Amino acid sequence: MTVKQLVVGFVSLIGIAILALFLATGWYIVDESEQAALITFGKVDETVTEPGLKFKMPWPIQRVEILSRGTYNLQVGYSEEDGEVVEFTNEAKMITGDENILFADLAVQWRITDPEQYLYSTEDARSVLYSATSAALRGVIGSSGIDEALTDQRPEIEAKVFENLVELLEVYEIGISIQDVKLQDVELPTDEVRRAFMDVTDAREERLTKINEANKYRNQQINEAEGEKDAIISRAEGTKAERVERARGDASLFDSLYSEYVVNPEVTRQRLVIETLERVLPETEIYIMDSNNDTVNYLPIRPLERRPEAAEGGSN
Repeated sequence: MTVKQLVVGFVSLIGIAILALFLATGWYIVDESEQAALITFGKVDETVTEPGLKFKMPWPIQRVEILSRGTYNLQVGYSEEDGEVVEFTNEAKMITGDENILFADLAVQWRITDPEQYLYSTEDARSVLYSATSAALRGVIGSSGIDEALTDQRPEIEAKVFENLVELLEVYEIGISIQDVKLQDVELPTDEVRRAFMDVTDAREERLTKINEANKYRNQQINEAEGEKDAIISRAEGTKAERVERARGDASLFDSLYSEYVVNPEVTRQRLVIETLERVLPETEIYIMDSNNDTVNYLPIRPLERRPEAAEGGSN
């Protein structure tokens, strides 16, 4: 075998090895739920998000890191089995702003948004995220009172933790974005302390109940007073309208009497006197005397009206 044959054989062997290496490492598949970081000599050249079969230079020139585009879940302060919290970890024990001890745990949903930062900005991005989450939660709990953490301020605490964690990750630049944070459990450390706090909570709820009942009674009384006021005003308006109409009627009657008085003052005057006496002295027999103090026979009219009735009674 000649030297030329040896060289040709060696070159052919190298070519076959390169071809085999290319066939083995020169292609990769990106799924719809994945993203790939194409790395050339240790540097990320491209981030591939389109799914399908992809080709690259063989190793060691290029290599690829396949990362999920899905949402990850990080548990801080507790361990979980089959969806149930089994125990608190040391990270769960915290001191509140009013110097009380409690256990608080948190679940964080996150995604990889920058593969290069996620792979090369730190040795373990998940560990950095865990520490940042724990620090953000402790900072918020440490500035809050125990009542706020255990009762109705949990949504505000979650919002503050989310904001603080996002700010920390912007500083650390580890290629992770936070989707959501959720407080799982916030509990007192012992049964005795828990019972005492529950008594305080029950008293606070009873106080709020009494305040609500008092406000309800106050509003009821105000509504009744407003209704009574409206009724009085309505009656007053009705009385006012009645008196105005009566006054108008009296004025109209006076105008008509005055018109008659102008035509025949003496008769009108006597008529007014008689009508007034009938109103002032009801059921009273009225006799009119002449100038000689003799009774006028044809007055009053009522006795004249009764005479036919008496005559009819006698005939019967």
